Amino acid sequence: ASGLVKIAFARQNWPLRTLHARRAGILPQSGTTAALLSPFVSTMSGLLAMGYTPKNILVTGGCGFIGSHVVTHLARKYPDYNITVLDKLDYCSSVRHIDEVVEMHGVKFVHGNILSSDLVSYILALNEIDTVMHFAASTHVDNSFSSSVSFSENNVMGTHVLLECVRLYGKVRRFIHVSTDEVYGGEGDDQSEAGILAPTNPYACSKAAAEFAVMGYVKSFNIPVIVTRGNNVYGPRQFPDKLIPKSATLLAQGKPCFIHGDGSHMRNFLHAEDAARAFAVVLHHGTDGQIYNIGSPFEISNLEVIRALLKIFGRQDQEDKYIQYVKDRAFNDVRYSISSAKLHSLGWQPEISWEDGLKQTVEWYMNQENLNRWPNYTHGLVAHPSLDKKANELHLH
Repeated sequence: ASGLVKIAFARQNWPLRTLHARRAGILPQSGTTAALLSPFVSTMSGLLAMGYTPKNILVTGGCGFIGSHVVTHLARKYPDYNITVLDKLDYCSSVRHIDEVVEMHGVKFVHGNILSSDLVSYILALNEIDTVMHFAASTHVDNSFSSSVSFSENNVMGTHVLLECVRLYGKVRRFIHVSTDEVYGGEGDDQSEAGILAPTNPYACSKAAAEFAVMGYVKSFNIPVIVTRGNNVYGPRQFPDKLIPKSATLLAQGKPCFIHGDGSHMRNFLHAEDAARAFAVVLHHGTDGQIYNIGSPFEISNLEVIRALLKIFGRQDQEDKYIQYVKDRAFNDVRYSISSAKLHSLGWQPEISWEDGLKQTVEWYMNQENLNRWPNYTHGLVAHPSLDKKANELHLH
């Protein structure tokens, strides 16, 4: 079994922090220099990376939903990689997401915040990190309307601190910055990576701002960054404040689902395992300085998502009982549409069908033991989740 190490960190202007590090492994890969962070004009130029191989990888937010799927995929498929996970274990994360690879594949887990520059710098140097995959972020759009400042702190300042630590460290050969398709806004069809950034909610604004911080470090310091912009991802391990896990959990409890507005908003859904494979492709074959959309061609309305779930539960004829229409968000884009042709050119395609992926996801959420990895998961099972605990409790009772 893995050992547990406690290390205390003091940071100027930050309180004393405790680092919980589970002994285990780390991860690898190499790279080339690259081109341009479109839509920005870059000073960098280079060729397509032909098989970058990392050695020691730092994954921020690796106990979160997408990050944990990427960590488990890489640890299982590339056992020679040394992977270190840094995660503050926010309400939507759980170290149980990566327990298997910590115990079986030597993945290290560090409990800490990317806002602590001393901690980040220590991890980079101690583990001789050559590759960073930056997933750590506040992501739930509903929460961003009521807690927008914290989103800027985590997503913008957190990214800035990480970039500065990487700059001072000077040995990172590949930095993958994970953004979102929401930075494009809701206008246009099949947005390419050259699309204009036009965010429409506080979450998307914070992610767009983080991208500008990345751009500045690419141009000023030649940090070897790749940016990804993904559409909606679903699957096991997603905290049940998002549409699919929330609705599956409520239906499993015999309760109605919530639809914001009339349910006509369209979204593209990609299974988490397909997303993990996409990040592995970007890691190994992406070009520094480039942006890659990660998306699925499968588009469906929120209402049809709920109907698909009702069918799995055998309740397709009981919409009146199991669908509850509620007030829409302060602003809700009608749809997001991106083109993943650039990523397809690297050999990636989604493999898991909507039908199979949704059934697998429902089965996971029907297991109460899986839900228990989040002590506060019931706070997500409301129409409009909030980071305000008291507000959530009012909704629940």
